[in-house]
Amino acid sequence: MSGSIKRFFSIFFSAFLGKEVEYDYTKGSIRKAIFLLAIPMILEMAMESMFAVVDMFFVSKVSVNAVATIGLTESVITLLYALAIGLSMGATAMVARRVGEKDYPKAIRAAAQAILVGVCIALFFGAIGILYAKEILALMGGASDLIEEGHGYTQVLIGGNITIMLLFLINAIFRGAGNAKIAMRALWLSNGLNMLLDPLFIFGWGPIPAMGVEGAAVATTLGRGTAVLYQLYMLFNGKTLIKMGWQDLRLHLDATKRLLRISAGGVGQFLIGTSSWVFLMRIMSEFGSDVLAGYTISIRIIMFTILPAWGLGNAAATLVGQNLGAKQPERAEKSAWKTARYNMYFMLSVSLLYLVFAEHAVRLFSEVPNVVYHGALSLRIISAGYLFYAYGMVLSQAFNGAGDTKTPTWINLIGFWLFQIPFAYFTALYLGWGSIGVFLAIALSETLLAILCILIFRRGKWKTIEL
Repeated sequence: MSGSIKRFFSIFFSAFLGKEVEYDYTKGSIRKAIFLLAIPMILEMAMESMFAVVDMFFVSKVSVNAVATIGLTESVITLLYALAIGLSMGATAMVARRVGEKDYPKAIRAAAQAILVGVCIALFFGAIGILYAKEILALMGGASDLIEEGHGYTQVLIGGNITIMLLFLINAIFRGAGNAKIAMRALWLSNGLNMLLDPLFIFGWGPIPAMGVEGAAVATTLGRGTAVLYQLYMLFNGKTLIKMGWQDLRLHLDATKRLLRISAGGVGQFLIGTSSWVFLMRIMSEFGSDVLAGYTISIRIIMFTILPAWGLGNAAATLVGQNLGAKQPERAEKSAWKTARYNMYFMLSVSLLYLVFAEHAVRLFSEVPNVVYHGALSLRIISAGYLFYAYGMVLSQAFNGAGDTKTPTWINLIGFWLFQIPFAYFTALYLGWGSIGVFLAIALSETLLAILCILIFRRGKWKTIEL
């Protein structure tokens, strides 16, 4: 075994086992810093993407309506993801900057404000989900039989969204501090439990009744809730750079205002993106449950590779934030470009696999010919833009890690609202292209986003953001 391969495996196991918890990412090899952060983040997101695929595998055995219910519900709950991810961006940026400055008390204060704000938001939306689950599905265009079968799934998933919010936020805190292995273990625990509980609650076993698609939501919420308890234990009792006490969970208006100011752009960019996703799902619902199910399956398969690639983007955000805190903007920029290049290698390889094996991948979840056809078509067209999306994904996260959440917001506004939605509506419904119009809108808009990210990132104004 050559020396370079030995070094790679040495770094891999150091990252996986967390042997270098207090590694200084502002010094030494950039490549090593990327791998030490990215490996646990990629493995973390790989488990999350595996969860999505396994969840769909079991639910697809229930009915086409069950699959479509997941698609409609998740197109709505992505609005909650937008809030969670937006707040997470603010938390990661502030924590990473303070850690880069070696100001740990302020890093803890920023983390505490993120948790307090997240809990308030989750409780508000949880009440809406519990009380108005049927109305939410009806608003999304669900047929009456779909609503009757699937409203329990919507009720449990949105009602228990506090587990989603805290899972995102606390992991963002650990990532900002460079403790990526804790975030990885939290998601492994969450999704590992979900995989075990899914068949029990969906199909029933012993004293547990068969709950159908609602059982998938119960399993997911229990898995995430357990992971949140682990996160809280590590946050309050673990050996980490960010160690919180109950006395830290107090409102500090200055820190909260700063967090909300940074997070506003993050929330905005994801609300723009996810609301666009809601519109696309609404357009797809016009073509029937088979087409909607095929599209939903393809998106789950795509997430199987998008989420690990997102792990590289998270690594870039942490590296940019900590290096700007250490007054090393050039190192921050080099870290972002290197991470983007590694992401491009990965996603290009995956794109080729999807182009060749699209039907085989969709048939793992459904044998209905119309579902397979539209699922495979979606998979091929959307993955054709992976080459560009790899750069866009990392560079947008690099902006966020620098605290410049406004730039990706404007880029998303142009790509999604000014291009993607009008293009999808015009081609799918007005020109009569059907689902192909939606698939093309996704691939072309993501390509446009990547090009804009590259051009603006090169200008370097993000290096001057003050947090």
